[in-house]
Amino acid sequence: MVERFEKFSLAITEISRSWRRLATEEMEKYGLKGTHATYLTNIYRFENGVTVSQLCELSGKDKSDASRMISILEEKGFVEKKVVGGSLYRGLLVLTEKGKQAAEQVSRRASKAVELAGRDLTDENRAIFYQSLESIVQNLKQLDRDGIPE
Repeated sequence: MVERFEKFSLAITEISRSWRRLATEEMEKYGLKGTHATYLTNIYRFENGVTVSQLCELSGKDKSDASRMISILEEKGFVEKKVVGGSLYRGLLVLTEKGKQAAEQVSRRASKAVELAGRDLTDENRAIFYQSLESIVQNLKQLDRDGIPE
């Protein structure tokens, strides 16, 4: 059982570390941090804009982190906030033309990285892998909420 835990933990850590390095390398081209990739690509999915709350839900980040990252993206001209109901509060985040170009490039590069990382998997193995990964995520979230039973 311990060996399984060690393999699982090490694999997750290595995937996360590699992904962060790749994201950092890509985002440096734009004068941004690797973390910004998640925000850009998530906003990119919503042509008409997305709220900060929705973005937090999509990215798994807390509101304070999202606010800091969005401020930087706004300052650097990648994102702007559209007024909704006469107020910026609960406004929609949209990509500027510069942001769209960056998000398209980052999305292409991320897709390529995922494709290359899983190149040895058959379509069937890939489907099982993602189904298994989603199951693990949901079970860990429940354990996080409820605690580990005795």
